[in-house]
Amino acid sequence: MRLAILADIHGNADALNAVLRDARQQGAGRLIVNGDVVNRGPDSVQVLQTLLDRDDVTFTLGNHDDLLRLWHARSDVLPPEWFPDPFWGATAWSADQLDGAGLLHVPAAWPMTLTLREPGLPLVQVAHGTADHYRESLSDRTPAERVQALRRAPDGEQYGVLIASHIHRPVDAVIDGTWVLNTGSVGSPATGDPRAQYLLLDATPQGWQVTPRAVPYDRSGVLARFASSGLLGMGLSAEIFRQEVVTARSLYTPYWAWTEQEGLPRTQATWDAFLGTLNARAAG
Repeated sequence: MRLAILADIHGNADALNAVLRDARQQGAGRLIVNGDVVNRGPDSVQVLQTLLDRDDVTFTLGNHDDLLRLWHARSDVLPPEWFPDPFWGATAWSADQLDGAGLLHVPAAWPMTLTLREPGLPLVQVAHGTADHYRESLSDRTPAERVQALRRAPDGEQYGVLIASHIHRPVDAVIDGTWVLNTGSVGSPATGDPRAQYLLLDATPQGWQVTPRAVPYDRSGVLARFASSGLLGMGLSAEIFRQEVVTARSLYTPYWAWTEQEGLPRTQATWDAFLGTLNARAAG
């Protein structure tokens, strides 16, 4: 059976619908949704409900799926200073939207990993980040010794293929004999290419076969819904998330790291200053 593995939809219904149409046209008989279904974009409720209404979907847990539940519960896992900070207004808004729809706690049942077994083929692990943590990045830059640790299965076997998401860019690399793949992002790619990214996976007599897909879609609808839904008025982070859809570049993470390094608050003024540093770097 042909599998479609997709992730990092981030509340972008138009991107998801484009991928679902493409996966059907490509003959995918099963979907694995590898985390981060919700948050960032304006359509978290619609995206999650669309997937739950299908009978061919298996989920793994992503950090944003879990974050909204933790946020709503005011969990002590999160820094207490986040809750009154207006920067986090978009997260609070998304958590409230899911809670109002009765969907906030659905991801609590999702596993951290899935294992795919086919006779005669290498064992495959699917995880949003890694089996150790959904926020750990797995990519072509992961050190060989870390891959060696991650490929050890609990039962003493070894995974021949590790499939991750989280970093919002596709990866296809062999590290110390282990095939490391990343799905890229459906709803918010960080590659400069705005097309919705996912993977097709086939079991063949010759081995696993992977086909990366990049699906064009009209972004005008989701960009407009940032404003019409009320999300864009919920704080700076919503503006940053919208700009990531516009540019298909990672902005939130480097902005966060820059403010941490400089000891600065996350405000419109520091965001403008950060953009100024990016523009200056690009110009020269």
